[in-house]
This record gives sequence, C-alpha cells and structure tokens, in this order.
Amino acid sequence: MTDKAISPLRQRMIEDMTIRKFASKTQHDYVQRVKNFAGFLGRSPDTASFEDVRRYQLAASGAGVPTLNQSVSTLRFFFGVTLGRADIVNHTQFVHEPRKLPVVLSPEEVARFLDAASGLKYKAALSVAYGAGLRVSEVVALKVSDIDSERMVIRIEQGKGHKDRFVMLSPHLLDLLRAWYKAARPQGWLFPGINPVNPMTTRQLRRACHAAAHMAEIGKRVSPHTLRHSFATHLLEQNIDIRVIQVLLGHAKLDTTALYARVATKTIRKIMSPLDHITVKLKESVEPPA
Repeated sequence: MTDKAISPLRQRMIEDMTIRKFASKTQHDYVQRVKNFAGFLGRSPDTASFEDVRRYQLAASGAGVPTLNQSVSTLRFFFGVTLGRADIVNHTQFVHEPRKLPVVLSPEEVARFLDAASGLKYKAALSVAYGAGLRVSEVVALKVSDIDSERMVIRIEQGKGHKDRFVMLSPHLLDLLRAWYKAARPQGWLFPGINPVNPMTTRQLRRACHAAAHMAEIGKRVSPHTLRHSFATHLLEQNIDIRVIQVLLGHAKLDTTALYARVATKTIRKIMSPLDHITVKLKESVEPPA
C-alpha cells in the first residue's frame, strides 16, 4: 500500500487528531499503527471488516499488553472517529494488565545514583526528576524561565493531560541548577540538546540514567520514572498527605497516587500487627496487679 493511495485518508485522520489537540508524538504513533494495519491487510484500511480487525489482533496477540492496548486505542479512533464505523469499535476490547508494584529506590540508593551521574548537566536533570517528581518528558521540556527562585517553585507547562502545575523547588536543587546555569549559560531550554535550538531528548536522559545506575552498582531496574516513583514513596513515608502528593505528581485520580501506599515500607513497618496487639493485651491480662 503506497503513501499516495492512503494520503487523503491519512490527512483526514490527522485533522481529526488535530481538532482534539493530540500531541504530535501521539499523532505520529497513531498514523504509524494505521500504516502497519494497512500493510497487514494489503489494501486501504478503510475497507477493513470486523473479521480483518480480529485477524490483525490475533496475529499481534503475542505482543506485550501495552502494545496491544495502544493498537486498540488507534483502531478505535480510526474506525470510530475518522470513519464513523461504530460496528467495529464495539468489538474491540482493551486487554487487562495486572498492576505491578513500581520499583522504588531507597534514599541511600538515590544519593549513590545521583552522585554517579555523568557530568553536571545530567546530574541536574536527574536531580530534577527525583527532587520534583517529574516525568522524563517534563524534565526535558523545562525552560530557564520555569524556575521561580523567588517563590521556590518550578512551573510545569502542559504536562500529561495538557495541564499546568507547580512543584516545589528545594534549596539544594536550586543550588545545583544555579551551578549548571553558571557553567553552561543555557538560553531558552534549561537542558538543551546537542543542537541548542532543541531540548535534550528523553532518550539522552534515559541513557544517562541507565549509566548512572550501572556506575552506582544498583541492581534494580532503574529508569527516570523510577525516580518519580521514589519521590512519591519517600514523601508518603514522611507522612505528607497523599492528596498533596497527587497534586505534585499531576495525577488526575487519587487511585493512581494511592499505589505508592503499597510500597512505602517505612510506613508499613510502623504499623502494629494485630498479632502484636493481641500479645500485648494477653500480657496485660496475666500480669499480677502491682
């Protein structure tokens, strides 16, 4: 299937996504998945039947759950919005993925990790990821003007869900960012890429993260999102209200933030087991009065 043959259809789909303010990366991914579907069919995707979609999903069933659900999202949008074919949408189902506990570093591991980061630029960027609990896409999108040292906050512009929010700016992080600014004098982007016109890529930051974890000899699987998980867990262990953590993370639902209660080990250890409670009561009942 050539690009020319599906060009009008693709243009309509892009327009539909633009109207709904889909991010450019999301638009690119959706178009690519429809191209993959067209390649599977061997003809224009707007001619597909429900059986064609079923065969496509069956052929892709060996892929991971996130990949399968991304395909479902794309096909639902393509058939439901661009083509207006609810008959196919009604027969596509998302795959349920068991929710796993996130990997969390201890405070000592975080300190070793940040100390092992290569160069001031990556140390500052990874410190922002942990110190403010940002997503990797939010870290690389920071501008110099987003750092408000007077109010001691960082402005996150158009984070996930196209929402702005503020997060705290710790004095230690401010000192580190000032050292980075003094050394590099970034203009515009706080962490510019190889070409200063563009920001550092998420791929660059992920590579720096993996390298730091290796240098720090941390056996856990570490990614920039691990720092965000660790940020939320450590705040919960400091008895910060979970609703405050929800706002700092930019979570739409409290249920998402509540996941960290399951990995906050310091909080869990402080809870008295009912067995201990019963044992204390039994001891009190058998001890002779003074």
